[in-house]
Amino acid sequence: MSVTRFGISLDEDLILAFDKHIQKQGYSNRSEAIRDLIRKDLVQSTKARGGTIAGAIVMTYDHHKRELVNKLLDIQHDFQKTILSTQHIHLDHHHCLEIIAVKGKAADIEALAYRLQIQIGVKHVSFTLAATGKETP
Repeated sequence: MSVTRFGISLDEDLILAFDKHIQKQGYSNRSEAIRDLIRKDLVQSTKARGGTIAGAIVMTYDHHKRELVNKLLDIQHDFQKTILSTQHIHLDHHHCLEIIAVKGKAADIEALAYRLQIQIGVKHVSFTLAATGKETP
């Protein structure tokens, strides 16, 4: 991999705020932080274009809600081409955490997350976007 150097100009207040921010996050230099920002933006761009993205849907729910587990399984079966894997964790006697690894079109993943979220007994659903590796060198 070759590295290309380039310069950018920023207002002093902006660079000071950026330096403080990346220091708190533990970056050793600006280049690493800027690379990560560029990669993050490329993933968001892939999502916006409707390209293939990957990520994880994290959901908590009360498994004692009548028929909820069956509904959640039916929804997941409807999206079997998008779901790569699931992990089920028992949080306590009533509550479960489910992590669903996904890969596919952004619209399909968002539809899956929305259908899960609106079920009575689902406490929380969040989606974390990740790169598939193809959009970010």
